[in-house]
Parts: sequence; C-alpha cells; structure tokens
Amino acid sequence: MLKHEYYKAFAAYAGCNLGLAAAAAALCAFIAPAAAGSGIPEVKAYLNGVDAHSILAPSTLFVKIFGSVLGVSAGFVVGKEGPMVHTGACIASLIGQGGSRKYHLTWRWLRYFKNDRDRRDLITCGAAAGVAAAFRAPVGGVLFALEEAASWWRSALLWRTFFTTAVVAIVLRAFIQLCSTGTCGSFGEGGLIMYDVSAAKVTYSAADILAVILLGILGGIFGSLYNYLVDKVLRTYSIINERGAVVKILLVITISLLTSICSYGLPWLAACIPCPTDVSASCPNTDVSGNYKSFQCPPGHYNDLASLFLNTNDDAIRNLLSTSTVKEFHISSLFIFFGAVYCLGIITYGIAIPSGLFIPVILAGACYGRLVGRLFEPISKLDVGLFALLGAASFLGGTMRMTVSLCVILLELTNDLLVLPLVMLVLLISKTMGDIFNKGVYDQIVKLKGLPYMEAHAESYMKNLVAGDVVTGPLITFSGVEKVGNILHALRSTGHNGFPVMDEPPFSDAPELCGLVLRSHLLVLLKGKIFSTNKLLARNEILSRIGALDFAKAGSGKGIRVEDLDIEEEDMDMYVDLHPITNASPYTVVESMSLAKAALLFRQLGLRHMCVVPKSQGRPPIVGILTRHDFLPEHVLELYPHIRLRK
Repeated sequence: MLKHEYYKAFAAYAGCNLGLAAAAAALCAFIAPAAAGSGIPEVKAYLNGVDAHSILAPSTLFVKIFGSVLGVSAGFVVGKEGPMVHTGACIASLIGQGGSRKYHLTWRWLRYFKNDRDRRDLITCGAAAGVAAAFRAPVGGVLFALEEAASWWRSALLWRTFFTTAVVAIVLRAFIQLCSTGTCGSFGEGGLIMYDVSAAKVTYSAADILAVILLGILGGIFGSLYNYLVDKVLRTYSIINERGAVVKILLVITISLLTSICSYGLPWLAACIPCPTDVSASCPNTDVSGNYKSFQCPPGHYNDLASLFLNTNDDAIRNLLSTSTVKEFHISSLFIFFGAVYCLGIITYGIAIPSGLFIPVILAGACYGRLVGRLFEPISKLDVGLFALLGAASFLGGTMRMTVSLCVILLELTNDLLVLPLVMLVLLISKTMGDIFNKGVYDQIVKLKGLPYMEAHAESYMKNLVAGDVVTGPLITFSGVEKVGNILHALRSTGHNGFPVMDEPPFSDAPELCGLVLRSHLLVLLKGKIFSTNKLLARNEILSRIGALDFAKAGSGKGIRVEDLDIEEEDMDMYVDLHPITNASPYTVVESMSLAKAALLFRQLGLRHMCVVPKSQGRPPIVGILTRHDFLPEHVLELYPHIRLRK
C-alpha cells in the first residue's frame, strides 16, 4: 500500500480474510454447527429449561473459541461478546456434568454438581463471566445474567455470579499487568476501561435533552428495523445452509469477499483531510491499529473512512467515541460507514461462524450518534464523543431491549458516571419505541430456531381456558410394582420423559397417585436388573445395589439408552418395584385451574412435568400430565383455532 501497489494490497487483504473466514466456516460446518451465531439465544433457552442438542458440548466449546478468533480476525462485522457468553456457559456446563469422559476430562469431586439446579446455576455464572470478560464489566455481567439470561433467580445466585465476575476482573487485571510491556499485542489496551470518555466535560441543556430524545426514537426505529431484517436474513440462510457443509462455507466466503470489498473500496470515496495540529496521536498513522489512517493520502493528510474500515472493531469504536475531535470525521463519511456497517451486520449474522451482535450494533449506533452530535453542534454543549456513546446506547436498547444491564455495561466501558442520566433516558426511550414494532433480537432468534421458550407472562387467551383443556394424548401410567415388559414397551414406543406411578390394591386401599418417575431413572433401574417373579416391594435391595449418584444427571451423550439395556425374554414377565425411584411429591394442579395460573406456576418453579388431577372423586387419580409443549401458543391454538392472539 505504501508503494502505491493498490491491487496487490487488496489481493493480500482479501486473501487473508478469505483464508481466515474459510477456516472458521470449516470448523463450524464440519465439527460443531451449534457453534455458529451468537450463542446467547441458546444459553437463554437452556436457562429457561430447553436442553437443545449439542449447544453446550465440548466440541461446541472448542469451535466457539477458535472460530470466534478466526471470524473476528477475518474482518467480519461481528463481535466476540456473544461467543464469549456461550463459551462461559459451555465451560460451566462441562464442570456441571462432571467433565467429559469422551475427552478424558473428568474429576470425581465434580459429581456433586450433577443435578439440574446446580448445573443451571453454574451456566448462569458462566454467562455472567463471559460478559464480564468481553466488556471488562463485572457488575454488568451480573446484571446481564439477571435481566436477559436467567429465567429463575434466587438470592444465592446473586452472590455466586458476583463472585464469579469478581474473579474474572482480577484475572483480567493480572493478565493486563503481565502484558503491559506490549508482549501480548493489543491485549489490555486501556486497562479495564475499554473506551474512556471521562475526559469530556458533561454539561447539557434543553437542546441536548431534545437531541437525546431524538436519539432514543432513532434507536428504537433503527433497532426494530434491524431485528426485522435479521429475522428475514436468518430465514433465508436457514434454507441455504440446509444444502450441506460446502454450501455453508461458500456462503461465508461470499460474505467475506463482500466485506473486504466494502472495507477496502469505500475509503476511496472519502477525501483526504489535513492532519490536525492539536492532537497527541500520530497523524498520519501507518500502524496496524489506531486513528488517522493515511491510506492513499499524501503526507500530512489522513482518510477518515479508512480510520473506521481498516481497523479493528474495537479501535473503530474507540475512534468514534473519541472526545474533543469534532471535525475528525466528515458527515458524508459517517453516513457511508453507518450504511455499510448496518447492512454488513445484518447479512453477516447467521452465516456459519461464531458471531456476536453487540459490536456491530455499537458501531452503527455510535456512528449515527456522532452524526446527530454534528447536526446539533451549533446549539449543543455535549461533546460529539458523548453523542456517539448515547447513539450506541440507543441502538443497543432498540435491538436487544435491555435497560439496566446495558446501562451499567456502558458505564463500565466508558468510565463516565456523569452521563448516567442521559444513558438511562435514551435506553428507556429506545426500548419503548422498539417494543411498539417487534420483540428483541434474541427473543426473535429463539423463536426462529423453534426453541420452546416460555415467557414470563401468560398469554391473555389462557385466562379463558383451564388446565384440563390442553391435556392431550393417551396417558401412560405404571403401577407401583410393574412388569418389566410393560415398562420396556412404553420406553420404546414413546419419547415421554415422565410417567405417573399409581398404587392399587393390595398396596393401597383404592387407586391413588403415588408420584412421578423419570425415564432416565427407569433406564438406570432396568440396567441394574433388580427383578422379582412376584409383585413384591424391594426398596432395601434396590437402594443397596444402586447408589444415589447413579441417578445423577448425565452429561451430553452419556445417558443410558433403551438400546443399551440387556433385557432377556424371561425377564419380560418379571416385576420391578418403582417406589424407590418415584418422586412421591410431584407438583399437581386441579383440572379446573386457570391455564394462565398453571403456566405461571410451571415457569416460576422451573418444572418439567405438572400432574393434572381430577376435581371430583370417583375418577382415576390423574387426568394427564402437562409439559412445556402444552403451554406453547402453537399447541393451544391448534386445539382451539377459534382463539386468536390478542395484544
């Protein structure tokens, strides 16, 4: 480039990007397809009770780490923040399932975490740690887990996430100190404050408040449009990606080439600007990162678009948030950069690479925030760098619909508490404006992926239905002492994960609900082959031969399958006592309970099964079982098509 060999420079630039992009795509396409995308929607769904296939597997963790490094290095308009949340959740899941036998990473002491509640808590802490590491925002990580990730929260989880993010901050600080000599490249620049704007004087008037309100409205409109377009692009990509791994890689290469053309070609549209004389930074700058890029300009001049495009995403944000540099970027350059980043961010998300949404949104928001700052410059007292920060906040609020966590993350990123009232105002306005049009981007992606996510509130039409109205399918029940053949037939012919257990004479005076037994526990019991030829209670023998840890939650791919059972023909007519493995106190609701109340109870308690019992006596002791599927709008509307969703 310095020798004016522009075509060779573009070939080298695009070639490096293509190579890195193809490597990231190959990892995702061939090893762990679940690692593509942000990962936050999947983590959010898991913490809601949806254990989708391979989203927290060790292979997903491996691809998430290296694919994210390759994807960001390839120059895509993506961030590392979403993948780091997913990475933290994967590490926590690995600990919560006792390590990985497949990769010989097991520790005996981890078996105490092998239950649903502790594993869910660990993954919540892992998600908080990911945010804390990505933004160097420990308190923001805790609030992110509380506001966006977790569906169930309790007081003990608060201090656990706080402790986790505090450790992250200490470790980060130690590595930054270790790398202070420059041996680690650009890592740790700025210390724990990534985008310091505290040097700007924060004074504002009525005109500034009007500008902030305008930014909030723009953020809500741009954010809802962004979510709508991301949804359409993801639907298109899902059709394309179904054609195989090679097509996925070709799509990634196409987007990489387009990104390289924009990043290298658009700076040619900008005019060279004379270097300012009152700045401490070197101008023009020919380093790998930094401000005032010379590009094709003569000595003493810089290209403002090149300072944004031909830079790392973090440096581009740092340049946009720079204070006391009103005229650094021309208005036309800001328009071009905003349009390019907005569009590239939309078409890049969804390809087969780990990619986060935070950085593209912050880039685009800071760009139009700086634009508004330039337009209000004659009547405003705020620095354009602060306008850029407020623009980033408005776009984040308009796309992700978070408030408290984003506010604290931005304050920890920028180290300026004085701008807090304005950030709060712009986030509230942009979220309110965006909610008029559609849901947050992560909620849309969860729905698009078909994950049965349960909202915190019940739909309004559920008030007109009762729990018994949505009970479907033939109910499969077991006796307290059941035939092995009956159990095996039920396990093979259904995919149910829970079965009611009923006691009948002579074990009880009348038929009664004994409890609920899980599929995984039945498989452990059948594998132990503790059978008897007669209907006998065998509690002591079962508990002496099978320990409590044998029933611990299995990790990914480790559970016993029906195919693993070695049941012989003569065993089929024998009996097995289910009482020792039956949950004798399952959550039950009367069939006449409002479906809305039942849905709230189901979600707030984090249930997997809810037993529906009859209102009157003289009937079988159980009417049916409600699962997550029974509360979904699609299921209810299929049963009662005359009911329509009302907002």
